[in-house]
Amino acid sequence: MGKFSTFIANARAELHKVIFPTKVQVRQAFLAVVLVVTVISIFLALVDLMMSAIVASVL
Repeated sequence: MGKFSTFIANARAELHKVIFPTKVQVRQAFLAVVLVVTVISIFLALVDLMMSAIVASVL
């Protein structure tokens, strides 16, 4: 039982060291991820369209 209580005490001590993000930081990170995913998706869609057109013209 001693090891378990030590583990819990250490876990609580480490949890107190954690700096949680603010709502503004979470919102900014979310918008950044959505923007990057959107831009990459558009880029890949355009590359796919160009490759499809090239293959269609060759065949």
